[in-house]
Amino acid sequence: MKQLKTTLIFICLAHITFAQNFGGLKKGAAIGFSANLVDFNPKSPYYKIGKVDPGFSIMYWQGLTKNLDFSLRYNGLFTDYAKENNVVNTYTNEFEGSLHARLLANDHLLNPFVTAGIGIGTYGKKTWAPYVPLGAGLQLNMNNEGYLFLQANYRASLAKTKLDNNMFYSLGFTQNIRSTNAVVVAPLPVIPVVTDRDNDGVVDSLDACPDVAGLASLKGCPDTDGDGITDSEDKCPTVKGFAKYQGCPIPDTDADGVNDEEDKCPAVAGVARYQGCPVPDTDGDSVNDEEDKCPKEAGPASNFGCPVIKPEIINKINMSAKNIFFATGSAKLLAKSNASLNNVVTILTDNPGYKVDIAGHTDNTGKADKNQTLSEARANAVKTYFVSKGVDESRLNAAGYGQDKPIADNKKVAGRTKNRRVEMTVRNY
Repeated sequence: MKQLKTTLIFICLAHITFAQNFGGLKKGAAIGFSANLVDFNPKSPYYKIGKVDPGFSIMYWQGLTKNLDFSLRYNGLFTDYAKENNVVNTYTNEFEGSLHARLLANDHLLNPFVTAGIGIGTYGKKTWAPYVPLGAGLQLNMNNEGYLFLQANYRASLAKTKLDNNMFYSLGFTQNIRSTNAVVVAPLPVIPVVTDRDNDGVVDSLDACPDVAGLASLKGCPDTDGDGITDSEDKCPTVKGFAKYQGCPIPDTDADGVNDEEDKCPAVAGVARYQGCPVPDTDGDSVNDEEDKCPKEAGPASNFGCPVIKPEIINKINMSAKNIFFATGSAKLLAKSNASLNNVVTILTDNPGYKVDIAGHTDNTGKADKNQTLSEARANAVKTYFVSKGVDESRLNAAGYGQDKPIADNKKVAGRTKNRRVEMTVRNY
């Protein structure tokens, strides 16, 4: 009895696998997606699954012969695997090209196959490592329009320092984009002959324009621009328009892209965000308010629409900056700096619209990181002094640039002295 059951099961499987044909002998072009599991540390033997990482594939399959397919696939893996100990990894990219040899022609329901190919992936520091995928799988043919694939590959590393041998498991689906099935064309029904001189589908008895091809919705008359107005009544027959303008578009007198019905300045070119009017210029300095940093004070475009600061004020601030002194290797201001700093305080007090950028610089003596910290501290020391004298902090900007912006040769004592400096730039925007 046991042998009889075994025989019956074998006969059923053979019937399903070998006897039922689905579509053509050769697979057409197909694209698809798969869900994957990868075991970078497989246990022995390899059919035992260890810790696995999830991923996905985007696939392209193409039949080469009735028993041989070619595939390309991109694998995305969500894994922390990296061969190098000091590398943190979260995601891995892989690209594979493979050949799949099937036991049977493509037109069978169930079809086992073996796989061999070449792949490459990046693991860790974006260093590429090649590998060879070798394995087997099972194809389920869904009437030659789509396929389910179950695969298991042993992937042999070709770069042992970057990648270990690993196991790859995949369940995927592809959909044909170019079928090999023959298309059966049904015969067209015989259409009775009717009188339609212009061949527009509107019989002459119902056609208002029987000698010119047109549209059924317009009683057989043409509408070149498709605006619902027949060409004979359309003053702009090649441009879509409206009945109220006799088939022409809504006019745009000033050609600013805002039609007259929505344009509050129809005779002057403007922009849509101001409803067809030009961008305003409140202070009349020819710099519009959107670009003018002083929209209520006239000034040239070269100063962002703000009034030009007098040269004597700029020179006075520059001279003051050259007479700021600190204790050696420190951000502590020396008392002999006070007079220069107070000159700047007076200028800022008399001109509440002025702002000052304070920049600290050092020479290249010592370590760069310490020079950066010192330059920032000195710039902020000047800022703190101004604030202590009543200048609003919002009008002051302090930044340090360390040794990165020398103005003289650091190899000479005089050059290093010039490079140890604080610069101040006054602006009114």
